Amino acid sequence: MGRIVLLATGGTIASRASAQGRRVSVGAAELLRSALEVDGLGATVVETRDVSATAGFAVDVPGALALVRTVRAAVNEADGVVVTHGTDTLEEVAFLLALAHAGRAPVVVTGAQRPFDDPAPDGPRNLSAALRWAASPASAGSGVMIAFADAILPAIGVRKTHALALDAFSAPDRGPSGHVDEAGVRHHHFASPPGPLLTSDLVDLPRVEVVTQYLGCDGSQVGRAAQAGARGLVVAAFGAGNATPGTVRACLQALETGTPVIVAGRTGAGAVTGLYAGGGADLAEAGAIFAGDLSPWQARLLLAVALAPEPETPDVEAVAWRCRTWLRAAGAIAAED
Repeated sequence: MGRIVLLATGGTIASRASAQGRRVSVGAAELLRSALEVDGLGATVVETRDVSATAGFAVDVPGALALVRTVRAAVNEADGVVVTHGTDTLEEVAFLLALAHAGRAPVVVTGAQRPFDDPAPDGPRNLSAALRWAASPASAGSGVMIAFADAILPAIGVRKTHALALDAFSAPDRGPSGHVDEAGVRHHHFASPPGPLLTSDLVDLPRVEVVTQYLGCDGSQVGRAAQAGARGLVVAAFGAGNATPGTVRACLQALETGTPVIVAGRTGAGAVTGLYAGGGADLAEAGAIFAGDLSPWQARLLLAVALAPEPETPDVEAVAWRCRTWLRAAGAIAAED
């Protein structure tokens, strides 16, 4: 007999319509009942806990870190953990959980595109899939996954790729690790989790700003980020990892003065690397970290967690070493990078 802990945090999956718009109003026990109507779990015991009642767009970093602590505690006492969450920040919160995950118990994050009181809600089926994956003995060691539209996707490298469609999430460079549907729980492949980078009980993270590239971007965002107190920078880069000449110059200056820079792609798929003189190659030569297939939003969390142990003026090489070591273990960059 297995034991699963279900943690409800809010989101569309737990929302009903109101005169002011959708509001979170459904608790963990009611969510579980709706999921069990889709498919039962046999002898598996599910313990429900209401953690918060927050819309995905309203989740902040301290709240996400509090959830990390809650999941860490639940993992130590259960065979698997399922988290229901709002989809707007689901890819970031799931990644933060992956940065902190240790042990064999699977963690599955899910949500919905349609509210609980929709005539055809997707939440019950998504939650059923998440529970069935977490309850499967073959899922042990799979790390943190996202269950959505019958697919089981790795948290590392996942992106929300559609605003309204039921299959809203994808992992473009990794693909589904499995499926859960009428044919059962099917495990296609999953890599061993990279191990925790976030090991302490933090209540907040250092400020890391995202500098998005666009036609005519002059690099002034970098200076504004520094003035706002940013301790690290993410370049949401063109193509395979390029930035405008003005942004490159500003980032080179930031690196020289002790501000780490991580480069991720704005394209939505594919890994970044330093290929072009005057662009990505110059950033790589200066010590910028290239984040492989991570989105800018996941790269931001990686850099913030790597910065957390550092003093106000960080050891840029130590931060880069932490990031690259974890990225290699996660399969985001090549072993020789």
